[in-house]
Amino acid sequence: MMVSAALLLLGVLTAVLAPRLLARAEWPEREPVVALWVWQCVVGAVLLCFALSMVLSAAAAWLAVRGRLFAAAPHGVVEAYALGPSGGPWAVGTALVLAGGGLWSGARLTREVLRARAGRRARGAELLVRAPLLPGEVPAGARLVVLEGARPDAWWLPGAAPQLVVTTAALGRLKGAQLDAVLAHEQSHAEARHDWLLHCSRALAGGFPQVPVFAAFEEEMHRLVELAADDAASRRFGRLTVALALVGLNEDRGVFATTTDPQPHVSERVRRLLSAAPRLSAGRRVRLAALATLVPAVPLLVAVVPGLTALA
Repeated sequence: MMVSAALLLLGVLTAVLAPRLLARAEWPEREPVVALWVWQCVVGAVLLCFALSMVLSAAAAWLAVRGRLFAAAPHGVVEAYALGPSGGPWAVGTALVLAGGGLWSGARLTREVLRARAGRRARGAELLVRAPLLPGEVPAGARLVVLEGARPDAWWLPGAAPQLVVTTAALGRLKGAQLDAVLAHEQSHAEARHDWLLHCSRALAGGFPQVPVFAAFEEEMHRLVELAADDAASRRFGRLTVALALVGLNEDRGVFATTTDPQPHVSERVRRLLSAAPRLSAGRRVRLAALATLVPAVPLLVAVVPGLTALA
């Protein structure tokens, strides 16, 4: 049971400390794509800690689970985990609580995906009403939809065939390459499938609102996916063009007001684009990504070290 308790403690510590450490770091704003990977690895490590702790707790609580889990392992490996002759209330309670948490997470994610799919269908039907297909036009082939609208706006509709939507007001407001920059920004969202990151983060944060790492994960995903899409557009059209496009789309919405900002990330994004902070070196980006990849390996090592030690 010591390994199960160690994994549970490791998961709790990671969930509490990781958001604080990442909040103090300055590099995520300069490298949002790397930061997205780091956050995924951290959250994956937390979930892996809880999952492995659940499996080992179940093995300690019920002999049937232990027999299946260690069916092909030598007798010494089972003894190395010190599971005891029979499970006590602590093992049973831990296994049931963690299993319930896993089922709740799966239910929340399923609910989020179904709700997002229903929303996409509703928005897709609205698009067909506001912008009907031409005779012979295939719906799946529609990549860009222009809507009549008084407010400048542009967005993407995810799905099997993502659609980029832009209003006529945006066409009149954006000048030169600004429209191309906005479309490149939205296309980057579609190509990177940022919608799945948002679904997962929203499901975890909604299911476990008191867990710091899940709440921070949702907040950072919304921010970082926008920064990553800004960078993708900037590499093609320049930071100034993207910043001017953001201003053109949002200047009538009060997002740059000093008192109330309904979309605080927009003004932050504009300031970031205009400051043009240099990127990290390629070597440091690789090191950060490699280090993040090793984070989920820690709970795996904690779980298998006793068995490997017994075989040595």
